Amino acid sequence: MSQEFTPTAEQLAMAEERRRKKEQRELAAAKEAEEKSRILPREWLTVQDVPSIETGRTVRVMSWNEVDQLDKLLPVLDGAGYAWVYKAGPRKKHGCLIAYRKEAYTLADEEIVLYDEQDVREDGSDRARRGSSFRTKNIASLVRLRRSGTMSEGLIVATTHLFWHPSYTYERTRQAGILLREVVKFRDKVSSDGNEWPCIVAGDFNFPPDDPAYSLMMGDPLLPEQKARLAASRVVHITIDPDVSATPNVDTVEGEEGGEVGKTDPDKVITNARPASADDGLLADNELQDLFSRSGAPMSIYDEGQRRLPSSLTVNLTFQSRQSVDSSRHGGFEPVWTSYTHYWQSVLDYIFVLQPRRLGIVTKIAQPHQADVLTPGLPQKGVCGSDHISLGAELFLPT
Repeated sequence: MSQEFTPTAEQLAMAEERRRKKEQRELAAAKEAEEKSRILPREWLTVQDVPSIETGRTVRVMSWNEVDQLDKLLPVLDGAGYAWVYKAGPRKKHGCLIAYRKEAYTLADEEIVLYDEQDVREDGSDRARRGSSFRTKNIASLVRLRRSGTMSEGLIVATTHLFWHPSYTYERTRQAGILLREVVKFRDKVSSDGNEWPCIVAGDFNFPPDDPAYSLMMGDPLLPEQKARLAASRVVHITIDPDVSATPNVDTVEGEEGGEVGKTDPDKVITNARPASADDGLLADNELQDLFSRSGAPMSIYDEGQRRLPSSLTVNLTFQSRQSVDSSRHGGFEPVWTSYTHYWQSVLDYIFVLQPRRLGIVTKIAQPHQADVLTPGLPQKGVCGSDHISLGAELFLPT
């Protein structure tokens, strides 16, 4: 019979030392992980009081763009009680995600909008009907969420990531018009009885509040300088017309966003494209206005929310605090920044609501960050893990 092992005092001390060191390593790793995931706190600003909860409901929905590493993200969402819908463009490494509280909603329907495949006119060739200037692979994701415990109440949620290239103003405007059109069509599939579900449209639109697309969305008339930007971008890229002659002395490859990345600055030049002709079907200014007007103008949650707040709460937090905006136009009260990198800063992200007859009420918004806390740029450990700053709001929907 083997003799029972009895460790010596020295062996016990060594084992204890190994255990202590392992514990220290685990604590250090946990602390490092916590530091990496920490973000700058956001204060919630109360825009107006919540009405009686018996007369409505609050929305429990999130939308994200440029989402990857799903193997890490989805278990976290599941553990927090959220279900999700994820969509991506052809051969894209990242996509759009909509998450919603499982206890609050059930998924009734979903749809993906491929902007490259959408027509904007009824007549002409395939190319003319689409009226596109660039094949970008950008998409929108639409979901219909039915409120738990009901058959007739719910909401539509849409998220998108529009074409990134700043010089392609026309193509981005075309995509924004298609987005609103398709959201309304998706809503009206089940709204024939007049019980229109509200539509939340959020995402990375890649245009600032003084852009033609923003003005057209909000129902503002185009300014002369906006018309000039649209005119300059009415071109046809080689992705639409393979017979286009490549721009000489430009070494380009297709980037992850569907645009070109090369030795020249891709943000400031249009390459490998020709001027559009009538046969290409690109929409004129009045046709763009018609496209947007048929959908109706949405409400921007931040433009509406910060407009209602006392001016003392929005000092240096609005777009108009750094750029003049006529008081008769929309956009001045959008956040001062939604993307802030070392090389460039802009407002690119929005939350819009296409309102039914029972108007939604913005009750709270997450306070935008001032520039001094974002310097020298994002991503930045302890501040924000993305180069975009999240938008957040509490929206009350009357029933």
